[in-house]
Amino acid sequence: MIFEQLVVGPLQCNCTILGDEAGGEAIVIDGGDESERIVAALARHGLRARILLHTHAHIDHIGAFADLKERTGAEGALHPHDLPLYRELAMQAAWLGIEGPRVIAIDRELADGDVIRAGNVALEVLHTPGHTPGSCTFLAQRDGEHLAFTGDTLFFGSIGRTDLPGGDTERILASLRDRVLALPDATIVHPGHGPKTTIARERALNPFLQGL
Repeated sequence: MIFEQLVVGPLQCNCTILGDEAGGEAIVIDGGDESERIVAALARHGLRARILLHTHAHIDHIGAFADLKERTGAEGALHPHDLPLYRELAMQAAWLGIEGPRVIAIDRELADGDVIRAGNVALEVLHTPGHTPGSCTFLAQRDGEHLAFTGDTLFFGSIGRTDLPGGDTERILASLRDRVLALPDATIVHPGHGPKTTIARERALNPFLQGL
């Protein structure tokens, strides 16, 4: 599996490209900004994006969707509980003092348990609400390792904020306790921002997870 991660936009979102070397298809997770860089990375690896996958609908994770779809022809996927948030990208942009991106139709609504495929790349969808109503974690395997792309649900040493519209502290803690911490300790966590970590590390040292 081809794996490349780019840090994009003013809020430094981790955008991940997962590609099938043989078939040349790819999944792009959280293409939030800098579509030119993302398209250039795909071209460098000889990949064509098949799915533009989003952990949630905050602007830093989905703001480049319309442009990326136009450039790649790939389908866009988002959990339906975040569609109202996605439709208000202009309001989110106003909070940041930036111009709002175009909002176009999402092609595919994600559901818990879905498996998203591009060639031999497969991601399982876990609905992990709390940061937003439709927040999802995506699970994959690479060279025998378990990977979890947690968006803004779990970070190195922290968890997602819940003080924005749609945030719910009880729900994010339940998602972390019942879904994320149920993953194998060796699972490598790739958050939506900041460095990677592991479930074992966060279980032991993350102050927000103690006592769950």
